[in-house]
Amino acid sequence: MKKLSLFLFLTAMTMLKAQNNAINLIPQPVEIKTTTGSYTLTSASTISYDKAESQKVADMLIQKLNAPTGFSLKAQQGKLGAIQLNLNASPNAEIGKEGYILESTPKGVMISANQTAGLFYGMQTLLQLLPKEIESKTATKGNWVIPSVKVKDYPRFAWRGIMFDVSRHFFTKEEVKTYIDQIARLKYNTLHWHLTDDEGWRIEIKSLPKLTSIGAWRVKRAGHFGDREAPKIGEPTPVGGFYTHEDIKEVIAYAQERNVAILPEIDVPGHSMAAVAAYPELSCTKNPNTMVSCGHKFSEWYGNGTFKMLVDNTLNPSNEEVYTFLDKVFTEVAQLFPHPYIHVGGDECYKGYWAQDEGCQALMSKLKIHHVEDLQGYFMGRVEKILQAKGKKLIGWDEILEGGISPTAAVMSWRGTKGGIQAAKEGHEVVMTPTTYAYLDYNQGEMTVDPPIYAGLRVSKSYSFEPVPDGIDAKYILGGQGNLWTEQTPTFRYVQYMTYPRAWALSEVYWSQKSAKNWDDFAKRMENHFERADVAEINASRAVYDAVVKTKMKDGKMWLTLENEIKGIDTYYTIDDAMPDKYCSKFTQSVELPDGPITLRVQNYRNGQPIGHLITLKRADLERRAER
Repeated sequence: MKKLSLFLFLTAMTMLKAQNNAINLIPQPVEIKTTTGSYTLTSASTISYDKAESQKVADMLIQKLNAPTGFSLKAQQGKLGAIQLNLNASPNAEIGKEGYILESTPKGVMISANQTAGLFYGMQTLLQLLPKEIESKTATKGNWVIPSVKVKDYPRFAWRGIMFDVSRHFFTKEEVKTYIDQIARLKYNTLHWHLTDDEGWRIEIKSLPKLTSIGAWRVKRAGHFGDREAPKIGEPTPVGGFYTHEDIKEVIAYAQERNVAILPEIDVPGHSMAAVAAYPELSCTKNPNTMVSCGHKFSEWYGNGTFKMLVDNTLNPSNEEVYTFLDKVFTEVAQLFPHPYIHVGGDECYKGYWAQDEGCQALMSKLKIHHVEDLQGYFMGRVEKILQAKGKKLIGWDEILEGGISPTAAVMSWRGTKGGIQAAKEGHEVVMTPTTYAYLDYNQGEMTVDPPIYAGLRVSKSYSFEPVPDGIDAKYILGGQGNLWTEQTPTFRYVQYMTYPRAWALSEVYWSQKSAKNWDDFAKRMENHFERADVAEINASRAVYDAVVKTKMKDGKMWLTLENEIKGIDTYYTIDDAMPDKYCSKFTQSVELPDGPITLRVQNYRNGQPIGHLITLKRADLERRAER
């Protein structure tokens, strides 16, 4: 009787664990139904795939399962496996190209899809159904229970991307592949690879060798990006790197196996200091002493979106050699990348040097245009013809709208959603990626805790993003992406820190149905994924646990409000130069702060234990953020 009771207890606990695992999927599927029972993966489990084209998915699943379990599972063609990967003989119209059906029972697991992409995404869901120990890179002990569920799933948007800037800081091809692997597991299908900028040219162009012999390298500097000393003529340039053609082919092949398309970006006509350093004759000033930026200040921003460049970092639109140069660049880019689009940047192009250039003035006269800004439209038109001749379509940041673009060009809306709305109304395809929701380089929590950057973006704000604006035909919105600029992101560990958990949130924005969005539910699943990230050795930020400190001036007095993104957190604070703990003042409602040189200290607690960062703000800090 005791043995029977123990058996029933263990069975119940196993089922409970399985059910708990089942509700922690990111992104949330279209439909998930939990049923009774579970399947336990063992060393005797078998895995099968029914079509030869599915073998790579099966092999990836085997690799992912064997490492943490210590098993020696193998895949075989057929339909006899306890875990089956099957392509539909008759396509299921509802799930489309990337959707899948996953059904697990006490007998095993079956994943079915119309195409291998669906099997791949079904595999990612299966891995998330397993305990967090499945994320381990080495053999570990685990109860490899898969709950009994039926999942029907397919994406809301066709374009689900992450932009990875490798110009500001160079990342190795192995790091890029790791990043691809991580975002693919979240069902992203596009890596926008930002390959060129002022701080480095990262792609080998064999016909223009100086782009990498000079443009890929910069002087060594330490300190905050933007505050560094300018490079000096003759200094060594040991910092940088680039990808050879073979490197790029390897990365593209790796991405294709994971259903990730790579969109290359060659940023022109602005953001071209690395190219100008290599070939100064392409700029208006033709300064032979132009050097690749090392993170020094080379521009002045005026706070209203306008700016002035202190160094000429633009290509000269009146110089025919520029278009010969770009033809060579895009010839090799087009040959390497199978993506139908090539991203040409087009953003933040300073026109001051154009306005002073005789060639540009002559071109304006010839074109009968009166504003130097219109030269960018001419430039982009020339670039688009180059791309079209190579069978590619143009996509760029929303500034490309200002000069007029062809009907086949697509727009990435980054300065809010205004550019995307305009582009969609004009019939262009649009990728929504506004700073206000999708910029992964922004601070994630309290601005005084993490290293300084000019703006903040909380994970809950990213999660609230709706890519289809009201009144816009959804057929023009391809989808969206998160953008990781890396001026302030020097290492791959920090790349992860800035990417997650906001990329988890955006994955649900782009994959899951609009009606499924629920922040409180997502927050619970996000916390489960923090644990999984720890096992996987992925550095995810916990800034979501930090209090949100707000101040407001009213009748000459300053009032304090403390908020939290996640429920179930208690916030304690002091203003008497004491360190806060759970026995100090607990925040419950807005508090009037006394006059004088006070220092506010804030610490969050959950279940009696501290959580999140200690926040320390002096009176001047509090006054600066007050809403007057």
